[in-house]
Amino acid sequence: MKICTTILFLLINCLSTLAQFPDSFTDGKYYEVNGAKLWTLSFGKGEPLFLIAGGPGNNHYYLRIFDSLSTSNTLIYYDAFGRGKSDTAKVVTEYTLERDIEDLEVLRKEMGFDKINILGHSYGGVVAQGYAVKYPQNVSRLILANSFHSYLMWQENCDNSNHEIKTNYPEVWEELMKIRMKGFVSSDPVHYEIYGRVPYGFLYAYNPENFKPDGRKPYPNPLNVKLYYQMVGRDGDFLVTNDIGTFDYRRQLKDLKMPILIYGGRYDRVAVPRMMVEYKIYCPQAEFVIFEKSGHNPQIEETSRLFKVIRKFLAK
Repeated sequence: MKICTTILFLLINCLSTLAQFPDSFTDGKYYEVNGAKLWTLSFGKGEPLFLIAGGPGNNHYYLRIFDSLSTSNTLIYYDAFGRGKSDTAKVVTEYTLERDIEDLEVLRKEMGFDKINILGHSYGGVVAQGYAVKYPQNVSRLILANSFHSYLMWQENCDNSNHEIKTNYPEVWEELMKIRMKGFVSSDPVHYEIYGRVPYGFLYAYNPENFKPDGRKPYPNPLNVKLYYQMVGRDGDFLVTNDIGTFDYRRQLKDLKMPILIYGGRYDRVAVPRMMVEYKIYCPQAEFVIFEKSGHNPQIEETSRLFKVIRKFLAK
């Protein structure tokens, strides 16, 4: 997920019902997890459903649109290490995919849950898959939302995004190429500032009108840029390296025994449909759904249909 557009994601007009639920700013609780304090918010009734945010580097706040699922499940939102209201690292090399997976396991234990349901969105699905592969005995059901099965799919994200920008925003692309010729890379502020001129809705939405800022008070640490580039590599908008440049679940997915729901959006230019449908090959036992009028966030663009699918899946 490109960081220049992710910040706008936190301002989308999708939280109109938030007032009737606990407040992300004040109603949560800290848990000590692997030497760091992680901010959590838990409410609802029924089996636990952990929701893992994307990025990497996003906090939980944008996922609050899932609040209505609390009528049938206990929802657990949390800011992972380095995100939102949770502690940040003293050294950026502390941010790893393995750390995110292990933190989820410790958090499960600290909260007293035996088995959990997991919904991971985008990068959150990478964590969810890693957790399910390593701790399958602890997972009741697994939901992968607009996620990635391998570093190859993430690289396709970058390649496709750059193709779309070059084709449709040539003036942005031209300026980007000029600074890249001078040696600047994705993690340089001037680089991701130029990248950020491409509207969020262009790459991430079926209907960009669904993602207009609403002026709502921003949640703390909306995106940890240092974390993002530590995970994807210093030039991660073009060449994915580091943790995101090596993960690959394709061989292990077929061995997972828990019920699995995988869904994506037809107009997603990030978790591209061409590679999203490959989940049918690598995880044939899963239920697979494509939302025809959604981009990277069906929870916003086809909320009613998506929640029917999720509720039915979780009730099995």
